[in-house]
Amino acid sequence: MLNEHDLTALFITLRLAGLTTVILLLVGTPVAWWLANTRWRFKFFIEAIIALPLVLPPTVLGFYLLITLGPNGPIGGLMEAMGGQPLAFTFTGLVIGSVFYSMPFVIQPLQNAFAAIGRRPMEVAATLRASPLDRFFTIAIPLALPGFLTATVLGFAHTLGEFGVVLMIGGNIPGETQVVSIAIYDHVESLEYTHAHWLSGGLLLLSFVMLITVYALNRRFMVVKQ
Repeated sequence: MLNEHDLTALFITLRLAGLTTVILLLVGTPVAWWLANTRWRFKFFIEAIIALPLVLPPTVLGFYLLITLGPNGPIGGLMEAMGGQPLAFTFTGLVIGSVFYSMPFVIQPLQNAFAAIGRRPMEVAATLRASPLDRFFTIAIPLALPGFLTATVLGFAHTLGEFGVVLMIGGNIPGETQVVSIAIYDHVESLEYTHAHWLSGGLLLLSFVMLITVYALNRRFMVVKQ
């Protein structure tokens, strides 16, 4: 069974995944819309930056975030000079690291969904005198709902399984920055395989259920469109 520390780690993980996903949806939606519609010849540079966490080792990303948010870094030093504390080894630091690490898992599905809409529906709405904002919320968003569903689930599930980034930027502070993946590692190191099984099995089941939901709903959206 799960002990008190495991339940706390699970709560921190779910809170981190939920907050990270919300932030990425709010920030990533306009970015994805711009990428899907811009004709800027150098947009591939922005796309490469967004996709970087897909190929970059998590410890590398975590290391540079640690340097940046630590007391001697530009952001951490500024926070300390303003009377605050550096963001390294805090829950806020975990959120920042998770946003960067899960960024492509949210923005790329949204960009693909917006690109699949095409220009025709937006042009038709424009002929009916719909403003750009109206066209975005009444045409683009509803047509891109499958992409939003995929982005939400992938962003949430990917954050659940983070290890390298959160360990580097947040450390392993029980009750503050210890997430489930780190708690599992601690149990394995202590040869507490029963606790590790409970946590691992729970994450496995949750991730599997979320993926099944995404595939089932996307299939339903495809059937409705046909």
